[in-house]
This record gives sequence, C-alpha cells and structure tokens, in this order.
Amino acid sequence: MRRSLATRIPLPAALLGVSLAFASAVAQDRPASSYKAPASTRPIPTWDDDAKLGIFIHWGACSVPAFAPPLTLADTATFDWSHAMENNAYAEWYLNTNFFRTFDRESRRWNPEQWARLFQRAGARYVVITTKHHDGFLLWPSRQPNPNRPADLQHTSRDIVGELTAAVRKHGMKMGLYYSGGLDWSFNPTRIDNIQSIRKTIPESDAYGRYADQHWRELIERYQPSILWNDIGYPKTGDPAAIVNEFYTKTPDGLVNNRWGNELGDYLTPEYQSVHDIPPRKWESCRGIGFSFGYNAAEKAENMLTSAQLIAMFVDIVARNGNLLLDLGPRADGSIPELQVERLNALGDWLRVNGEGIFGTRPWKQPDGKTGDGRPVRYTRKGATVFAFLMTPNGTDVMLPDLKPETVTAVRVLGGLGAIRFAGTTDGLKITFAGTAPTAGPLGIAIDTRTTP
Repeated sequence: MRRSLATRIPLPAALLGVSLAFASAVAQDRPASSYKAPASTRPIPTWDDDAKLGIFIHWGACSVPAFAPPLTLADTATFDWSHAMENNAYAEWYLNTNFFRTFDRESRRWNPEQWARLFQRAGARYVVITTKHHDGFLLWPSRQPNPNRPADLQHTSRDIVGELTAAVRKHGMKMGLYYSGGLDWSFNPTRIDNIQSIRKTIPESDAYGRYADQHWRELIERYQPSILWNDIGYPKTGDPAAIVNEFYTKTPDGLVNNRWGNELGDYLTPEYQSVHDIPPRKWESCRGIGFSFGYNAAEKAENMLTSAQLIAMFVDIVARNGNLLLDLGPRADGSIPELQVERLNALGDWLRVNGEGIFGTRPWKQPDGKTGDGRPVRYTRKGATVFAFLMTPNGTDVMLPDLKPETVTAVRVLGGLGAIRFAGTTDGLKITFAGTAPTAGPLGIAIDTRTTP
C-alpha cells in the first residue's frame, strides 16, 4: 500500500491553493504552441454569471480507503507546513492499484439519477466530475489505452461520466469535466516528499503529452461538456492551447478554468479561499464541506462547515462576483455521506427563500457593509433592485447607511417572510419589521430603487 503525498493544502492563510501556484510555475516555460490570445479576454457566458452554484465530485479508487488526517478550522491556523506532505487532509491523494477493482465493483451500485435530483434540489446550476484524478484511473471507457496498466485496471466498467452527464442535463444543469493533466501516477509514480518536488512528478514524455491530449479531445467529442476543468498544469509535450481553441469553436458558450498554464483560462479558481472586494476577473471558489475533496471517513461534524457557515460563505462569495464549486466526496458505492447531504439540503432550503437575491445577480457598487449597529451585510443587485443580506439578523429594526433613501421605492423581505416598513433618515435607510421578524440568517431584503445602482 502506498499513499501518494499531497501538494494542495487547504489553508486559509494561503492566497491560492498550492496547485495554482504550481500551475503558474509550469506555465512560465511552456512553448507558445498554437496559442492565440489570453482566454481571459473572452466574455463570461451569461449562464455562468447567473449560475452561482456548482457541485464538484471527487470520486474514484480513493473512495475505498477513504482516509486522510482530518482537520478542523482551528487546526488550519497552526498547520505545520514542514510536515504538509505527511499530514495532508485531501483523501483523494492516494495511490494504490489494489483498490481499482474494488471501486469498480462497488460503483456498480451507484444511481446517477439520485445524485442529479439532490444537486438540483440544492440549487446547483452545473456539475463537475473528476474523469481522471492523479492516480490515472478513468471514470469512462476511453478508446486511448494506458500503456502502463493492464486493461482491467484502466477504467470503470460503467461509463460513469456519460451516465452522470445524461442525468445532470435531464435535470436542467450544465456539465463540466475535471481532468488531472499535470499529474498521472501511472506514468510517473515518483514519491512526492515536498512541494518543491512536485514539478519533477509531471510526466513530460511525448507519450504522456499525446495521451492527455487525446483524452481531452475524446471527452469533448463524446460528452460535449460546458466546462473544461484541468488541474496541476499540463505536460510541455502536450498542446493545451489547441485543445482549448477547438473547444471554443465547438462550444462558443463553454468555459475553461485557469489551471492549464500559458495564461489559458476564463476564470480564476482559488481553493478553500475567498477574495477581497470585487475582482475584475470572474472567479470560482472550490472546496469541500470538510477539508477533503475525496471521501474521508475520518471527517466528522466538527471537521466540516456547519450549514450556517456554508450559507454565509456562499453569500459572501456571490457578493464578490464569484461562484461556489462545492465539492462532495461520495463513498465507493456512490452513496453520499449523510452529513454532506444534510448541509446540501440546508443550502437548498435557504435558496428556495432567498434565491431571487442570488441567481442572476451581479455585484453592487460594494460587496459588503455594516448595519447602523455594526452587524455585517452583503450586497448583490439585479437591475434596479439591490439585495441586502443581513448576515446576523436579530429581528430588530435595521439601519443601512450604504443606501440612499431618496432613491428607494419599495422594500420587502425575500420569500414573503414578515412585513416591513421603511423610511429615510440622515443616517441612511431605516427598515422596521412591522410584525415578527425572521431571525435565521442570512436574511435577504430586496430594495427597489428608481434607477439601476
């Protein structure tokens, strides 16, 4: 048994995931190839700007051992980087070919329709699945054989990618495909002892460059994804620019993430991170409900976000012009752990009341502010309506100093919960709850104005 030691550590202290920094380093010496222009000059498709919430799925042979040292939020403040590779919390960074057959057998019990219904109920507008993670095992029956593994240890018997794609689209969501372009331990199983050694583990043979290119082209041709989500850079022997340009031609409203190198990518992908203010470029925060992407049986409730923390984090991300790609780590048989389902359902319940102020919105002139008594507020907008989310409502009157009262024409609580009155004062917009005010937060309030803010 051999666990491949990790490179991505989900610590709030980091500005970006280690994998992003590594992908940037790889990009610095990549030949120009057929690269035309930075993909970030493309406008973001409206569907993605409107979507706000996606579901990330890390599923594979790692779901059999399902272990990594669990972290709590408090642990991340004192994490010892000198031992990061030995104590990585990402359960999916695990290499052991003995688990491939077990996973293939267990995954035959999986029901893609149940997943799709759960994701739709949570409010997700798109889904991204790991077609191949760093262990090199495929979740679709590729026509491109792996020269380093026996035929029965290359991919699942089921076409998991195809079955999930069909179920996701049936329920009105977009489909995205993740592929580990930079790491494949079936081509280079070199032990990763520290962050500096990661670069040496990217396979740079001509064979691997062709292999990765052919995989991406096959995935695009077979499944017509809306998102290409590459990870950990790309081999210099491959041609990612050509693949991306071909994808754009076939899918004009498609999206490409920024982890390819060579300035490719439509949007940024900070990992277990948020941003400050409102960045000029579209971004998507990806993270698990706990501190692992793949299923980690050692994670308990104390190792995960609470439902309230998840919802508050999501509102903050949307206010800053971001999307949340929320990861779920299923068990080997495809069942999703109850604690993950519980939080996903809570998010969906909240969105059914407050989704008007989330989906289809754009950033206001500022992402955040405070009430007159110092409680946090997050803002979004849609046309001439500003949405103020009271992050810690207490049922009392609210003063919003950031709003100009003379422009306000109507105020209401989202979901029709509770009656309110409003008035302008020298200190801002005063909102009075006429009846019993909801206290579960974040509480969304729609503020109609005379002109687009």
